[in-house]
Amino acid sequence: MKKTRILMVGAGRMAEAILSGLVTTDHPSLEKITMTNKSDKSKLTYIKDKYNVSISQKWEDEVKNHDVILLASPPHTHEDLLHKLNERMSNQLVVTVAAGIDPSYMEKRLPKGAPVCWIMPNTAAQVGKSMSTYVCGKHVQREHREVISLILSSIGEAGELTEQQVHDLTAITGSAPAFVYAFVEALEDAAVENGVTRDQARQLVKTMLNGSVAMIEAGHEPKDLCEQVASPGGSTAEGLKVLEKKGFHDLVKEAVRATNEHARSQGEK
Repeated sequence: MKKTRILMVGAGRMAEAILSGLVTTDHPSLEKITMTNKSDKSKLTYIKDKYNVSISQKWEDEVKNHDVILLASPPHTHEDLLHKLNERMSNQLVVTVAAGIDPSYMEKRLPKGAPVCWIMPNTAAQVGKSMSTYVCGKHVQREHREVISLILSSIGEAGELTEQQVHDLTAITGSAPAFVYAFVEALEDAAVENGVTRDQARQLVKTMLNGSVAMIEAGHEPKDLCEQVASPGGSTAEGLKVLEKKGFHDLVKEAVRATNEHARSQGEK
């Protein structure tokens, strides 16, 4: 893998998570990383001090000195970003982590033949546990894939899908952690209502959740596991009846659809 210089446009949570992963990986091919942010100079100073990377408030001036441009700014900023990038880039790989901004969207706004990639990580990237989906554009070559693999492996695991699948699964891998956290919060509230402290509730729910995930990782089917816990006519079965009555499965699917529709609309504006 040849020496690579990465320019990161945006300095939010996801950008810092990816930066942290790359710095921790300390791959010998990473020659330089530059983090940019126009408005928050204090954040850039923090980034420079913590990660020992280059910083800039003018990403436009840095494009020519980098091989990879990683866009980590909100979807609504991409129209302007890609327009400016179109005037400055020369064969760089362009990667975005913005919802709804797929390769087709980028290829229409960048020079003909531009290699692009759309990555959809989740916030677990902050602890190196993201399950990211991604799709490469039509002009991505082997050398580009090596860089993409480096970025993805630095924050967790990844799966390559079609453009449509990344759109459709945004809610499953990218947004669903929020659904899980909402469920955890509700369980903690229920525990506190039964007389334990907030810290005790957190420990109870966290350990339960870790154990449940471990059972799935061991290869058990969720349906079988559910039946193991919920004996016919038992207390757990009564609780599941309430969830079924309230349309739990349909509600989750509706939340997934709403998330995907909104994310997809970002690339249509």
